[in-house]
Amino acid sequence: MPALPIYLDHHATTPVDRRVLERMLPFFADTFGNPASATHAWGWKAKDAVEVARREVASLIGALSKEIVFTSGATESNNLAMQGAWHSRDKQRSRVIVSAIEHKSILDVAELLRADGADVVVAPVTREGVVDLEFLKSAIDAKTAFVCVMAANNEIGSVQPLGEIGQMTRAAGALFIVDAAQAAGKMWIDVTAKNVDLLSLTGHKFYGPKGCGALYVRKRVTIDPIVVGGGQERGLRSGTLNVPGIVGLGAACAVAQGDMPAESARTATLRDRLLAGLRASVGGVTVNGSMTARLPNNLSVNIDGIDGEAFLVALDDIAISSGSACASSSGVPSHVLRAIFGADPVPKAAIRFGLGRSTTAADIDYTIDRVAAVVASLRRAKS
Repeated sequence: MPALPIYLDHHATTPVDRRVLERMLPFFADTFGNPASATHAWGWKAKDAVEVARREVASLIGALSKEIVFTSGATESNNLAMQGAWHSRDKQRSRVIVSAIEHKSILDVAELLRADGADVVVAPVTREGVVDLEFLKSAIDAKTAFVCVMAANNEIGSVQPLGEIGQMTRAAGALFIVDAAQAAGKMWIDVTAKNVDLLSLTGHKFYGPKGCGALYVRKRVTIDPIVVGGGQERGLRSGTLNVPGIVGLGAACAVAQGDMPAESARTATLRDRLLAGLRASVGGVTVNGSMTARLPNNLSVNIDGIDGEAFLVALDDIAISSGSACASSSGVPSHVLRAIFGADPVPKAAIRFGLGRSTTAADIDYTIDRVAAVVASLRRAKS
């Protein structure tokens, strides 16, 4: 019997890894200096720690340390990337292309830019949640300022063909912006090989602290800041640096880089075990997204014959998510599911399982049994 409750919502957030926490702790009370303080040892030590973390973040994505800008997280990084690129663009380039399944911190910024005169184009995706490359080929042209396509989707786990998209954007002279919040630390990303110009990530999605993220800004790419007032981070993001958070982000990147091959294989095996068990014991289970181009720790399924919200309430000893299948207040299906289902009805019970470092085979087997029991009960009540 596994320890209860079981946490299978690692796409929402992750616990801070103990190895990360150990690196962070001295910077709260002992080595507490401000990296901008250049006249004493406290400031020097803090600055040195920040630069170590900068190298660790850069190493995870194949970047140079000078190309890393620290932020409060992926939402701020996405805002800085998009708004900064828009305001510094060649004014002949008025088109902004975003995929239909981007995070709201991309889609909502796109709407802000539309109000500022941007020609916003939403690229459709296939039923498996992969962006339509033929559409992009026709949409990317000399008027395109930038293209935003996430590395991996936060609901259905679909992994995007970054290499092909990067080639298109580079050939057209447009920028390529990638939200890697869900992908960082779970799959290899080489920003140079993929022709990525701006990439966001955040610590709390891969066992680092909340409230600290980074934006990769390719050398010689110019963007305007959206936060000014102190000149930190090469003038791209003013404000006193969150040294403990930055140290933790760097440590999380270093740990992930070392653990990723084995951990990705382990979680993928458990994910496949979960799917096989659900199909065998529950029935009426279909997968959202691709089973090949997919994050190793993600499983998003539809379960026939039940209501998703009732299912989540009944499954009170396992933390999972509806994958935003329905907003609790509005009952509106998520934009991701609407995008992949198109004109077809969106399932009422789309369930997202997010596996993590703490997930065991015993957790998976218990989850299969509990899901089967709850689904059977809900189906009986409905019949």
